[in-house]
Amino acid sequence: MRRDIFQAIADPTRRAIIAMIALQPMTPNALAEHFDTTRQAVSKHLKILAECELVKPEHQGREIYYQLEIDKMKEIDKWLEQFKKIWESRFSQLDDLLDTIKEQ
Repeated sequence: MRRDIFQAIADPTRRAIIAMIALQPMTPNALAEHFDTTRQAVSKHLKILAECELVKPEHQGREIYYQLEIDKMKEIDKWLEQFKKIWESRFSQLDDLLDTIKEQ
């Protein structure tokens, strides 16, 4: 099943998982130690992130390490950039309006 990336990153636990594995690949057990939840719950979060291609599992012996898919995160950043420019422009217009009001 292909999931929506933005629904995946809307969950605070999944965002925290992304932040942790951005620093280093981690196993579900290692990730679960940082949450008040079970390893199975963390595994479900990882499955959703993997379905969105935000993380990639890598087998190392008997362990599975999850690592961040940087290219997919860059796609998200690129898409969000257009909105950043719009909001920066609007904030700039608001700053100009506030300056005009202060001068009056």
